[in-house]
Amino acid sequence: MSHQRDADVQRVSTPVQHTALAHPVRQRLLFALSARPSTISRLAARLGVNKGSVSHHLKVLCEAGLVRDAGTRTVRGGTEKYYRRTAERLLVDEPQPEGTAALFGAVAQELDRSPSDHLLTLRHVRLSPAKAARLAEALAALVDETEEDAEGEPVHGLLVTLYQQAGA
Repeated sequence: MSHQRDADVQRVSTPVQHTALAHPVRQRLLFALSARPSTISRLAARLGVNKGSVSHHLKVLCEAGLVRDAGTRTVRGGTEKYYRRTAERLLVDEPQPEGTAALFGAVAQELDRSPSDHLLTLRHVRLSPAKAARLAEALAALVDETEEDAEGEPVHGLLVTLYQQAGA
């Protein structure tokens, strides 16, 4: 977290938060809410999921403190309720297998629905601990320093991981 403001980062550490992250639809909702606050109807249309399911998953995310109410707006005699993420970035303390699997499942669904070409590369390299630490720091800095374009531009997902293979 070299350049990220603390207010933009939420630590994920409780069992309730880990459970909330252990579903691909909830992961995709978090992706969708990274752009701007949204309503249940808009989220359902964007994700291709029914409104009842979106409502349920938003409730789980709200109870875990990962999403919050972002206000309401009156339209055509009704009221639209908006939701937003509580932080721009989640920092997961001690990632749980279920949450990691859900994250990758959600990313796979997003890649499948992407309207443009995407980059997906997996490479295994032999690195000393010092070189791995430098690479991790450089990758984190690249992510932190990537500046967003103006509102209205397409949202792109970015998933970066560096891990040591088990038994290697």
